[in-house]
Amino acid sequence: MRRLCLLAIVGLSVPSTLFAQELEVPKGFTALFNGKDLQGWHGDNPHQTKGKKEAIAGQQEAFNTHWSVENGELVNDGHGPYCTTDKVHGDYELLIDYKTVAKADSGIYLRGTPQVQIWDYTDEGKFGIGADKGSGGLWNNSKGAAGKDPRHLADKPFGEWNRFRIIQIGARTTVQLNGKMVVYNAIMENYWDRKKALPRTGHIHLQTHGGEIRWRNIFIRKIDSEEANKFLASKDSKEFRPIFNGKNFDGWQGAVDNYEIVGGAIRCKKGKGGNLFTKDEYADFVVRLEFKLPPAGNNGLAIRYPGKGNPAYDGMTELQVLDSEHPRYANLDKKGRQYHASAYGMMPAQRGYLRKAGEWNYQEVTVKGSTIKVELNGSVILNGDVSKVTEYMANSPHPGKMLKKGFFGFAGHNDPVEFRNIKIKTL
Repeated sequence: MRRLCLLAIVGLSVPSTLFAQELEVPKGFTALFNGKDLQGWHGDNPHQTKGKKEAIAGQQEAFNTHWSVENGELVNDGHGPYCTTDKVHGDYELLIDYKTVAKADSGIYLRGTPQVQIWDYTDEGKFGIGADKGSGGLWNNSKGAAGKDPRHLADKPFGEWNRFRIIQIGARTTVQLNGKMVVYNAIMENYWDRKKALPRTGHIHLQTHGGEIRWRNIFIRKIDSEEANKFLASKDSKEFRPIFNGKNFDGWQGAVDNYEIVGGAIRCKKGKGGNLFTKDEYADFVVRLEFKLPPAGNNGLAIRYPGKGNPAYDGMTELQVLDSEHPRYANLDKKGRQYHASAYGMMPAQRGYLRKAGEWNYQEVTVKGSTIKVELNGSVILNGDVSKVTEYMANSPHPGKMLKKGFFGFAGHNDPVEFRNIKIKTL
């Protein structure tokens, strides 16, 4: 069976045979719940345990008391710790059905974080906090944030089964409920620490909250990096124009001889370097690209580069492109201002979101005024304002940081780092 395509998510449907008595797993998926027992699950209310092994162990008796399996359905009586996957998961597609009762509410925690909300949409006492809008929203997102409220009221009447299809790529969450798109490609905030991105991996929790809820047909499919990149790039794709044609260096200038084109990608020649940059200048813009690092690879994105000098100092900044978890870089700047996606010497990016060397990463950079935001593989790992930076690595000032326009490009440092699908949108 062909692999399910995220780009066609609206039209996908789960075969009706899934709802027969015998559990049938869709091809490409694995079953998280076997329909027979609680194997692969344990009890954990993360609001109480926060990952502490001793506290989790103390919840297992209550878990087995309040959770059971009936007729192939995972049943909770409204009490006890949350039903939690033994394994952690990263980027995935999740299929799950639920049926609940009046006055109850619940939710699905993704990456160990609340939550895709499940409401009693008829409970007027909770209309003030969003129950009337229906289920499927990222209820713990900040007020007004994308995804907090579902786009549609898609819940079925009590007594009927509801079906979720959830896509999680980085911190970006897409939710279908009963065939309607209720959340599309919204950033799921890290409830535990909103200054940080959603964890890269985490458990899936099925919340208990005061009323019986039943679950069935819980299937998961891992999303690989190629599929994830295509999905991330699909949002508003018509607004972006290519600035590299994949064939030659038309539209580029600078250290052209130190770069080569391999398989439709720009690659810095091994042992070479220098600044390769566009012939066009940009003020405020969003750039999207994919990059691939060799082990310990080092390059950089030149932002508002003036065409001469060092992009990190004479330009607005150089955003690091670096295999920064490699042992070679164990002793970089202690404040993190040299690690991947950091505004070199000025603002540190959050670590731990790079894919392993040799895989293509997807990155989006938004430059507006003096602010820079970097989203890596679906997670925002830098969001800052260079005008507010007063402390610099090695006390070295950055005279170009307040440039209002300049060229975009790459700052090579002798390693064969590759870039492809380079597209830009002016703001």
